[in-house]
Amino acid sequence: MIIQDRIGKPVDSGQIVHIDRDKRMIGLHLYDGLFKVIPIDNKGQLKEAFNIRLEELSVIDIQFLYGCAVPTILILYQDPKEMRHLKTYEISLKEKDFLPGPWQQTGVELGANMIIPVPAPLGGAILIGEQTISYLNGEKGDIKTIAMAFTLIRAWGKIDENGSRYLVGDHFGKLLVLVLVNDGSKVLGLKLDMLGETSCATTISYLDSGVVFIGSSFGDSQLIKLHPDKDENGSNIEVLETFTNLGPIQDFCVVDLERQGQGQVVTCSGTMKDGSLRVVRNGIGINEQAAVELPGIKGLWSLRESFDSEFDKYLVQSFLGETRVLEIADEELAETDIEGFDHDAQTIFCSNVDGDCLVQVTETSLRLVSASMKTLVKEWLPPSGQRITVAAGNSHQVVLATGGSTLIYLKVSNGEVLEMKKTDSSQEIACLNINPLGEGNDRAETNLVAVGMWNKSISILKLETLEELTSETLGGEVIPRSLLLVTLEGIDYLLCALGDGYLFSFTFDAASAKLADRKKISLGTQPMILSKFTSKNAAHVFAASDRPTVIYSNNKKLLFSNVNLKEVTHMCSFNSDGFPESLAIATETSLTIGTIDDIQKLHIRTVPLYEQPRRIAHQESSRTFCVCTVKISQDDTGCEKEEHFVKLMDDQTFETLHTYRLSEYEHACYIISTTFADDSAVYLAVGTAVALPHEPEPKEGRILIFEVVERKLRLITEKEVRGACYQLNSFNGKVLAAINSKIELFRIADSETGGKELISECVHRGHILVLYLQSRGDFIVAGDLMRSISLLAYKPVDGQIEEIARDYNANWMTAVEVLDDDTYIGAENHFNLFTVRKNTDATTDEERARLEVVGEFHLGDLVNRFKHGSLVMRGGDAESPNIPTLIYGTVCGVIGVIASLPKEEYDFMLKVQNALNQVIKGVGGLRHEDWRSFQNERVPYGRDSKGFIDGDLIESFLDLRRDKMEDVSRMVGGTSVEELCKRIEELQRLH
Repeated sequence: MIIQDRIGKPVDSGQIVHIDRDKRMIGLHLYDGLFKVIPIDNKGQLKEAFNIRLEELSVIDIQFLYGCAVPTILILYQDPKEMRHLKTYEISLKEKDFLPGPWQQTGVELGANMIIPVPAPLGGAILIGEQTISYLNGEKGDIKTIAMAFTLIRAWGKIDENGSRYLVGDHFGKLLVLVLVNDGSKVLGLKLDMLGETSCATTISYLDSGVVFIGSSFGDSQLIKLHPDKDENGSNIEVLETFTNLGPIQDFCVVDLERQGQGQVVTCSGTMKDGSLRVVRNGIGINEQAAVELPGIKGLWSLRESFDSEFDKYLVQSFLGETRVLEIADEELAETDIEGFDHDAQTIFCSNVDGDCLVQVTETSLRLVSASMKTLVKEWLPPSGQRITVAAGNSHQVVLATGGSTLIYLKVSNGEVLEMKKTDSSQEIACLNINPLGEGNDRAETNLVAVGMWNKSISILKLETLEELTSETLGGEVIPRSLLLVTLEGIDYLLCALGDGYLFSFTFDAASAKLADRKKISLGTQPMILSKFTSKNAAHVFAASDRPTVIYSNNKKLLFSNVNLKEVTHMCSFNSDGFPESLAIATETSLTIGTIDDIQKLHIRTVPLYEQPRRIAHQESSRTFCVCTVKISQDDTGCEKEEHFVKLMDDQTFETLHTYRLSEYEHACYIISTTFADDSAVYLAVGTAVALPHEPEPKEGRILIFEVVERKLRLITEKEVRGACYQLNSFNGKVLAAINSKIELFRIADSETGGKELISECVHRGHILVLYLQSRGDFIVAGDLMRSISLLAYKPVDGQIEEIARDYNANWMTAVEVLDDDTYIGAENHFNLFTVRKNTDATTDEERARLEVVGEFHLGDLVNRFKHGSLVMRGGDAESPNIPTLIYGTVCGVIGVIASLPKEEYDFMLKVQNALNQVIKGVGGLRHEDWRSFQNERVPYGRDSKGFIDGDLIESFLDLRRDKMEDVSRMVGGTSVEELCKRIEELQRLH
């Protein structure tokens, strides 16, 4: 059903939609002066909508009332004299018009902003103001009012079905309970009690038994429990769970805090007291518990004190020519000896085995050692003159290669070593694995052995007979270095790591003994070793290499997350009493024991500020963040007070190092870290505006230049400007400033007093309000409040800034960025993205002066900032092109990625998108093309998107059933399902 009208001015105060209490109709206030009605029949079907003329133009709130024979609405509105009133209307479906309502109330509180309808038998409504709360029921002539301290109530939720108690939340996060004292049919009075503090609520839902959901657009949402008695802090509230919300993201920066080549996003999130910095990173963190300098580790295994023990006690490290053992006792690691081990040889494999024994495999022998006595029980020697080159095992079995190409299967249990089978291979064996398949089968036996050969092939053999079941040629020039049979989310996999950092993955069907779904991915550039570990009762795989990665499964798909360590050579699980669910990780120089983060795509760290962050900049040279914040507080009279600060914070600990308070009414608008020509120092530049209460637009502002000296902000110079300095941009050793309707270029120079001063070089005028600036070389991209994007150029010889071209569409801009030398992206206030291109090949001056719109896309969210960068570590994968990416942050807390695709890739993915639109049906029959169509005041009915591919839709292909995938593949033509999966997974790795 289309409810859009061809005429009408969209409401400024926000759309209002409600369902009649008896489900007879839906009422919508979408346009000034109109109330749209969608009737609902007895079967719940929607009938044809119609509009009713509404006399009241400035509507603040509308609600359907309870217990009315005819659908009745109560309207809170403001008249031309800015007085506020209440009025009821009955809605006649027959007449398709309003009828006079049962009651009205003129001259309510000037700050009234919200209506709460009260169920029968009490009926009527509660009117929420800024200083009073009133209960009104004109039919009964009831008016009851209670005064309260000045506040803005933003949300309410009903506790009791009869409407006698309500929860209300204000803009400071205070949660109050409103009680309608009544005798069952009539309200006798109102009572308001403070319960405590929550996130600033947008919605309040009382669930049951005192449990309440606080939904917040301004901070994290919460699940809370209300207690009858107050705690030591005077609160009745217990927070049960918190749900992360990054919105609204007002600014962010992309930084590599750990210097590993992987970006992290630090956002200015939340408002008021819920303001915080959020550090968002892709991948998985290792939280260090203990570390020791220990270079040269060639292998790592954990051992339990006995076969049935729950916890690991020993950590075996293999070195060239020796083996060392660490023992944990009282949360301390100390070196120890296991008497039966050969400590003067390099260990190839080590494990607990059945029969309460430990097994150690070296080049010369397999040693079975009593776990309790630590003495040698049995020793198996390879055929004379041969050395053991490779070994693998589990709790009952060991396979090893001797002389390079002889494969031997040994049964190791109950203190015995039995040689079960031996076979000679035509090729040298590079790696082995006999990890039992199945979930929770770590201590079981297996009947499969995976073998990697020096001829770049892998095989799966039947362990009892060592007969080949299946094999796969890998191709290429690099041998397999590590194999792992593993079950993830019920699917059996064979993973094969090569010596150049590539990983092959196969699914293994035990019934047919076949390998399928071959995929190849680059996880690094150095040899890789695969190890299985368990976290939160789920199996995962650790790939140790120069770019360590955790491999895990989600929705039956293999996913890969970077680990925040630079280089790992070996890893094993180390679930000890002192370090539960930990990992032991060896690098070239050290041994670390640490816990692992939750296995998930993104990790978010919250740095509470308790005030609202508005702008952020990172300065690499001083290892600091500079954050512009605003603190809003109430004085004793209830009046709000704003204070604005520039804060310097350590970029590792986020400790506040120094705070610079701005003048009264002075707002920080933008901040950058910058350098100036002929000056080696790195500065922080802050643009401000003096926003006086009586001025519609700031007439004054400042540009402040700070230097970080001894971890403090030192003001070097300041420049007063005539207007608000909305944005600053580092520009060829100078600073560009967007000041109201002009763009001004400043350089720094020595002043006569011996300090520094900013000197204006040139000015470009002719804008309405310049809010955004970006630059590349001598070119400047300006985003205007309502005149879209302009392209300007700085002429160094003339010392002038000239306009080259502009987009003549009237877009109200919210962010701009440069994609490449000729293409620029913008976001506007109707939740759209668009791209424009410089007409360098145009033949006339008129065409060259116009920026051509080449892309349009409805995002559905308001973008506040674009920044170049990526959240993923780019691998040296020759098969994957180096695709530049842009990160954006939105009001709703979304962090998104925009990738600039090559023309060939774009054309291919456009075909995939069109095919998916035919295969995947939208919710409620809504068409994806309609949702993504570019729509604003100039284009009220939308224009098909162009120049953009919807990445979320493309990636949904990977979640389709096989038959649906084949439908898409057929529509695209010339591409198999496997090839489609591979190409889409490559794009998926961009984020």
